[in-house]
Amino acid sequence: MHAADQVGDGVPAELAMFLRKALDGRPAKIAPSICRGCGGQVFFVLVNESAAERECRDCESRAFIADSKEYWNEESWEDDEPGAAGCPCGGEEFEAAVAFSLANDGSVRWVTLGLQCVEDGFCGVYADWKIDYGPKDHLLTMV
Repeated sequence: MHAADQVGDGVPAELAMFLRKALDGRPAKIAPSICRGCGGQVFFVLVNESAAERECRDCESRAFIADSKEYWNEESWEDDEPGAAGCPCGGEEFEAAVAFSLANDGSVRWVTLGLQCVEDGFCGVYADWKIDYGPKDHLLTMV
């Protein structure tokens, strides 16, 4: 882990370590995805290269990850239509965490969505995109 990393309660340890390795040494805040409706932590996830939407397995409520809502439209999907996240084992239910890579001033520069399959524990980065606008601190609560 990087000395400046902050890992939120509820992030599976294996997923946190996986995300840490994927960030190439950049300091990060890693937060778990938790359903605001029921507190669930298992999701079906739709992803493309620069956006993601999750659906709670328990209550079926949906939420966008970070600024995904801004890019969740047909115009943005021209070459990158979203699809269901899947594990190599065939599983489609995941625990999710988001790593917010930080710039030297502490602002969010990258959003990295990591998923861990609840069936076999496989971890992967399913989406990763740059944030090149400000202000952006609100993104830290949109997991």
